[in-house]
Amino acid sequence: MSYDNRKMIFDIKQKGYLKSPELEKALLDLPREKFVSGALKGFAYKDVPISIGHRQTISQPTTVVIMTEALKVKSTDKILEIGTGSGWQSAILSKLTKKNVYTIERIRSLVNQAKENLKELRIKNVKISEGDGSNGLKKYAPYNKIIITAACPEIPKPLLDQLKVGGIMVIPLGDYYSQEMFVITKRTKTKYDKVSIGYFNFVPLMGKYGFEEKKSTLK
Repeated sequence: MSYDNRKMIFDIKQKGYLKSPELEKALLDLPREKFVSGALKGFAYKDVPISIGHRQTISQPTTVVIMTEALKVKSTDKILEIGTGSGWQSAILSKLTKKNVYTIERIRSLVNQAKENLKELRIKNVKISEGDGSNGLKKYAPYNKIIITAACPEIPKPLLDQLKVGGIMVIPLGDYYSQEMFVITKRTKTKYDKVSIGYFNFVPLMGKYGFEEKKSTLK
């Protein structure tokens, strides 16, 4: 780990975030620069989102901390992540659970990039799929926890259906330009609690239950 990695963590704690020692250890073990390419590695430890190509980003470190702590991961949790990107969030979650982390990404080159990043770090409990994340991954459902790392116009019904009763979902809801982050706790098959944890800015979730799919050649 580098001094910059430690400084990033120190700065996040100074802002009043990062209460979990398990999450702090995961961040120490997983230098953010491993998930950023080329010249942008110089920004890896800044508290900002960074482009990973294809109009996608690796999330701001403070945002990752807020979302991950809101998820309240236990070592026995099976987790679904929507929006793999370059794999940083997936890798962090893999350190917090002894079960599998399932993650889905619609852009093939990012799927391949994430697989390479996780392989290099010898992370074996993350399973990456390519596809429409708004549909979730019914094959491996139900999940104890679901995290969505892209903006949604509303809660995708398949994701709510795939969340266990008693499970937690963290999701940014809004339009293309601004979203409010919510922690959803599923109380019964049809009822859930919804608590706001602030305002954020994410790239949109494209797909059947997200924003309208654009014609694209992204591969």
